[in-house]
Amino acid sequence: MKKGENLSFEESMEGLEDIVNELEKGELSLDDMMKKFKKGMELSKHCSTLLEEAEKSITILLKDADGEMKEEEFKV
Repeated sequence: MKKGENLSFEESMEGLEDIVNELEKGELSLDDMMKKFKKGMELSKHCSTLLEEAEKSITILLKDADGEMKEEEFKV
C-alpha cells in the first residue's frame, strides 16, 4: 500500500475497510490492534482532508443575465 499522503480517496477508503475487517475478526494482539487503529485514524483524517479540498474546489457555472457564464462557489 502507498504512503498515506499519496493515496487517493478510494485507496484510503479501501484501506479503512481492510482495517475494520481485521479488527472485527478479533484475531490480532492488543499491540497489533493499536497499530491498526492508529493507521485507520490516519487514513480517516486523510479522507476528511481530501473531501474538504474537493468541497473547496467545486464550482457551479451559471449564466448571468447577459447570457455570460460565471463561476460561483458551491455552497452546501
